[in-house]
Amino acid sequence: MLLHLSISQFTLVDQLELEFGPGTSTLTGETGAGKSITLDALGLALGGRGSAELVRTGANRADISATFDIVEHPSAASWLESQELDAGQEVILRRTIGADGRSRAYINGQPVTLLQLRALGEQLIDIHSQHEHQSLLKKETHLRLLDEYAQAQELAAETRSRFKTWRDHYRRYRTLADSAEEAEARRHLLEYQLKELDQLGLSEGEIESLESEQQQLANAGEILSGSYQLAAFLSGGEGDIAEQLHRALQLLSSMPGQAPALVEVAQMLDSARIQVDEAAATLSRHIDRFEMDPERLSEVEDRLSAIYQAARKHRVQPQELPALQQQLQAELDDIGSPDALERLATDCEQLEKQYRKVAGKLSNLRSKAAESLAEAVNCQLADLAMPHARVELSLQELDTPNSQGLEEAEILISTNPGQPPRPLGKIASGGELSRVSLAIQVVTAQTSRTPTLVFDEVDVGIGGATGDVVGRLLRQLGETRNGRSGQVICVTHLAQVAARAHRQYLVEKHSDGESVFVALRELTNGERREEVARMLGGAPTAQSLAHAEEMLERT
Repeated sequence: MLLHLSISQFTLVDQLELEFGPGTSTLTGETGAGKSITLDALGLALGGRGSAELVRTGANRADISATFDIVEHPSAASWLESQELDAGQEVILRRTIGADGRSRAYINGQPVTLLQLRALGEQLIDIHSQHEHQSLLKKETHLRLLDEYAQAQELAAETRSRFKTWRDHYRRYRTLADSAEEAEARRHLLEYQLKELDQLGLSEGEIESLESEQQQLANAGEILSGSYQLAAFLSGGEGDIAEQLHRALQLLSSMPGQAPALVEVAQMLDSARIQVDEAAATLSRHIDRFEMDPERLSEVEDRLSAIYQAARKHRVQPQELPALQQQLQAELDDIGSPDALERLATDCEQLEKQYRKVAGKLSNLRSKAAESLAEAVNCQLADLAMPHARVELSLQELDTPNSQGLEEAEILISTNPGQPPRPLGKIASGGELSRVSLAIQVVTAQTSRTPTLVFDEVDVGIGGATGDVVGRLLRQLGETRNGRSGQVICVTHLAQVAARAHRQYLVEKHSDGESVFVALRELTNGERREEVARMLGGAPTAQSLAHAEEMLERT
């Protein structure tokens, strides 16, 4: 419910603060006083199109904010939470437009996109005017109204969910199917490459071990020859290292009265002799076990050649082959098995069946409710001075099902006998369109999810008793409905409509000689009597005041 509307520097408005409450409120005033400016500003706060021309001349920017009570509107609170916006008992929608045309939008003080502002605004208010952008000219509105009337919102939500799941799986299927040939070729290549690497069977550290062994086998002759020479040098005969150390030790032992330094030398030489003996023994065992193995050398070189060739083929270093093998295996796993496409196609078929089953139930509810809704609207139109108008709610099966179901709904109307029904926007005049909208809102009021309804001059082209019917219907819409407080805001020129309202606001245009500005204020009971009398026939007279008093008392 709209609680407060603040308008600053908007067209002819300098500063305007309005308080609204439950029930039906009317905005009245002389022709050209600027009654629609208030609704235009409200539409801007709800995400309507803005431009620099809307900024009051000489001002830097226009600023409009609207405060709503959402205690009785849980879907709006859920939307705010889903958008990570503050969701208390009230929500403030704000819109600013600079003199340069730049626009900014806010929800509860947080900057948002115009799309977000519009999405929330559409849940809070439904504005019915004579302009083509109003919701009744949109087919999706017709379907929503029908679903609300049929109490099919939950089934419609399940239909949307089922469709989304089916669509997501189908997109995956098409993506896989479109690339199936390419994926199959890639799969064969990966399987071939992995088979080669599996056959190669490269183990951790094998390359380093093979390269070391290959170097040893390739230089076996030089290594063995050098080993023999080293063995002879260590202990191979006269004059070798071992013999020289032995003579040095004998010389030291023959010296009389050895000094401490000589004793230390003797110990070091004895240790050196032991080390030389051990080195000679180790070298001897190496020579005894050493074999010249040309066949093993050939095997090692062949193995290394196969490894190097595989590395060149895949353009990696030999040591990177194990990591490459893991990478190729992971890619093959991602591609999946050859029957993945078939399994996904089967899933899509099942999901489509589930969607069509739920959508079929929704279609049955819509079909039953469409005739009943049209008949109820036609009864209201007869009371609204459109006795010959006939509304039909056409359901056309879609060639391609969508998230809304298996059909689209469209409200058609015939305004004169003998004329075939045609779309609202192509046949109904502005006044007729407003009255059709009013009739539909009256019928669907108990199921409507929109708490605030706004009507801009729904009384165009009517008067007398019909005007009194319009006023009664608008007041009825403003009463508590479906357990929630109703709220209607209406711009009217008709006294019968104004008199039926719970409260009335007067719009006046003033001038200080230099500029023009619009003011708006709520009328007291006495002021309402004078305004209704003016609406009946110009300057109030005793007779018109009495008539106005009588009309106000009937409410």
